[in-house]
Amino acid sequence: LFYAVRDRNRYDAYAIGGDPETYRASHLLAKGSGFCIPKAVLYAAGLRALGIPARLGFADVKNHLATERLRRLMNTDLFLYHGFTVLYLDGRWIKATPTFNIELCERFGVKAMDFDGEHDALLHAFDQNGRQHMEYVTDHGSFADLPLDAILPVFREAYPALVAGAAGGADFAAEAAAETGS
Repeated sequence: LFYAVRDRNRYDAYAIGGDPETYRASHLLAKGSGFCIPKAVLYAAGLRALGIPARLGFADVKNHLATERLRRLMNTDLFLYHGFTVLYLDGRWIKATPTFNIELCERFGVKAMDFDGEHDALLHAFDQNGRQHMEYVTDHGSFADLPLDAILPVFREAYPALVAGAAGGADFAAEAAAETGS
């Protein structure tokens, strides 16, 4: 299930928006792409359907390998409320993030996240060349349900251009390919 969510649904940083519908698992499945929060929602829903308890976790992260256009639209490299899933297996809670699909990882030279069901699988701190990739800054905790009423106002204030749709249907994967030459 982790790999299906990770790889069958392309990561799209430009999918951040103000419409609550875009945060639903069904919307992600219909579109075939989305950003970290809908991917975490889909993974949690799938786990719950299999009888595995799951929650949604959130943290502010610095993403050092975003595209130039994304950085300009965001005006920062700080991704607020990065979403991941927290699942209960073998008597303990484990964190897993199926965010970046394998093709995108290959373009950026980042090892794709693997999940063994025993250890936390959060994003790697460094890429394959030893450059800083992702840094967790603030942990917002985990929630039984998506705290959209807390997230949307933060996104609207921090990323007004993205929430207003300034990306204009941009293709994050194509931008990544163009910037990395892959």
